[in-house]
Amino acid sequence: MRLILLGPPGAGKGTQAKRLVARYGIPQLSTGDMLRAAVAAGTPIGLKARAVMDAGQLVSDDIVIGIVAERLDEPDARKGFILDGFPRTVAQAKALDGLLESKGLKLDAVVELKVDQDELVGRIVKRAEETKARGEAVRKDDDPEVFKTRLAAYNRDTAVVAPYYAERGQLAVIDGMQDIDKVSADIERVLVAA
Repeated sequence: MRLILLGPPGAGKGTQAKRLVARYGIPQLSTGDMLRAAVAAGTPIGLKARAVMDAGQLVSDDIVIGIVAERLDEPDARKGFILDGFPRTVAQAKALDGLLESKGLKLDAVVELKVDQDELVGRIVKRAEETKARGEAVRKDDDPEVFKTRLAAYNRDTAVVAPYYAERGQLAVIDGMQDIDKVSADIERVLVAA
C-alpha cells in the first residue's frame, strides 16, 4: 500500500496515519524525520543536506527527493508507505512521480482530508484556552497565531498539490470534519477500491 495523505495542519493526517501504520504494518514517512535520519547516518545525501542546513539555507527539492529515494529502499518500506506532509509542492509531486516510476512503483491512493479551515482555527483557539485554564503551557502548534501562519503557508504553497493529483484521476477527497472513526472507515473504502 503506497499512499499520500494531504490536507492542512490540524486536518487529522497524523491521527489517520498512525491508524494506517497499525493496520497495514507500513511506515509513515515524514520528510523531516527522514532528513534528520539521513544527516545523522551520514549518508551521501545526508551530508549534502547537512552542508545546506549548516549554511542556514532550505534544503532543495532535489535533496528532499534524494532522501525520499533512499528511505524507500529500506526494508520496512518494501510493502508500502504513507507519505504525510510530502509532497508539499507540484514540483515535488512531479519529482515523486518520476522517482516511483524509476523504481517500478506506483501510488495506490492519494487521500485529501477536506476540512473547514475556520472551524479548525476555532478548535485550536478553544484548545489553547482550555490548556491555559488548566494552568498548562500551550504547545507551539496549538498557539492560534502560529497555527494561522501554518495554515496560510499551506494555502499558499501546498494546497495546489491536491488539484495536481485530481487532474491525474488519483485523488480521493474525504470529509475530515467527521468523527475520527468515520474518516478511518472512508479511507479504508478508498484503499480497498485501489
